[in-house]
Amino acid sequence: MRQITLTDKQCDEFNERGYIGLGVITTEEEIALMRGIYDELFAEKAGWNDGNLFDFASDEKDGEVKLPQMLKLSHYAPALAQTQFRANCEYIARQLLGPQAELVFEHAIRKPPRVGPATPWHQDEAFFNGLTDYESITFWVPLQDATIENGCMRFVPGSHRGPLFEHRSINDDPKVHGLECPEVNEATAVHAPVPMGGATIHHYRTLHAAGPNTSDGPRRAYALGFGVHGRRKPQPEFAWNVNKQTARQSRAAVAERKLSIKRVFRAVRKRLRFAAMW
Repeated sequence: MRQITLTDKQCDEFNERGYIGLGVITTEEEIALMRGIYDELFAEKAGWNDGNLFDFASDEKDGEVKLPQMLKLSHYAPALAQTQFRANCEYIARQLLGPQAELVFEHAIRKPPRVGPATPWHQDEAFFNGLTDYESITFWVPLQDATIENGCMRFVPGSHRGPLFEHRSINDDPKVHGLECPEVNEATAVHAPVPMGGATIHHYRTLHAAGPNTSDGPRRAYALGFGVHGRRKPQPEFAWNVNKQTARQSRAAVAERKLSIKRVFRAVRKRLRFAAMW
């Protein structure tokens, strides 16, 4: 499949609306491969102990996960980093952001059939930590057709030109990872259905949401973020993130402590081996 070049019209639409939709950006064979890897990762609960698998929309009471989200998928399945899909996304990102654009995040949300809840209105920037210095765009790619019935994306056109709005934890519960923007004027909001293997691309400040999955099959969404460092000034942590008290954070902290201990042991062993040579 050849590289995809955006037209001037598509670039202008993105700059004007803060999002665009694209047709298929990879092959059916590769989408089938990605879907198989995706389902296997979620079935195996890859990344749970690292805090990279968690519930986006609830506080994980009794280990129940209503809306599973996974970060860093290619860390657990390196084949995802070698796809034509990723290469195409990078090529398109550099058309929109410039040649310095690089991958800055990767995540997936799998909405269960019939009960997968809605993803509330938010801006991606609201999740940034205080050290984030990049302007980014997100490629949202469904691994089956994305429809209104199963929870395709919705956008507020032009909202990327406005401010970052106040956010809060979903239901104002700091034990929940997800964020919501409680005051959104949906009068101009539009649905953005796309075919399997197609994509929507949105700016990090574009207001967006996704409906519930009321269909009989899972809604698989895979997202890649590309950014250019130095285009956003780091700033103090957002209050809505400082107040978080999630189970995911606890698992991630434990995993980081274990990793730090391993690093220390490796450094000590290296020094001992070097000393033994002399």
